[in-house]
Amino acid sequence: MSRKITLIAAGGLAATLMACPSRTPPLPEAPRPVRVPPGCERNQAGEYHHEENPAFLYRGEDDGGTLTLAVMRAREGERAQADGGTVSIVLNRTPDGFVGETRATTFTGAGTACPVRFPTEATSCDEKGLTLRSVAATAIDENCRPAPGGKTAWKEQRLLRGLPDAGTPPPPPSTDAGTPDGGR
Repeated sequence: MSRKITLIAAGGLAATLMACPSRTPPLPEAPRPVRVPPGCERNQAGEYHHEENPAFLYRGEDDGGTLTLAVMRAREGERAQADGGTVSIVLNRTPDGFVGETRATTFTGAGTACPVRFPTEATSCDEKGLTLRSVAATAIDENCRPAPGGKTAWKEQRLLRGLPDAGTPPPPPSTDAGTPDGGR
């Protein structure tokens, strides 16, 4: 009789264990590979200047995953000065590209400071420099919110490695500096 009870108990235990859902968590998905334009996987740290307006200088720091470009301005006869932290470009190497944003501060008509962010991506990296593509401008209302009906226009900007030649003539005042101004 005890053999019969043991078989019944063993069968009941097996049925109970098979009916319970598994407590093993699913395996995590493998991370997607980083996909950036050729050459952008290399360290992009260093100094750059804007191809069309060499008065705009950029100092890049690269930790292998993120490139941060601080915008500097050079005025005639003066050394380049950081523009007070009001404009920076932050790009991350991701599975979706070398993407990020340009961060700036602009002002409303009433003088309220408004932080703005423009989508930005690196489209090429070579020994001469970087080509960036970003939203060129945006409109904001008096409450620092995007104005309704604004059009998004993208523009390519070319940043060349190193400081500009000393013989480069200053650009005319109307030349696009390559930094967003929030529609001012």
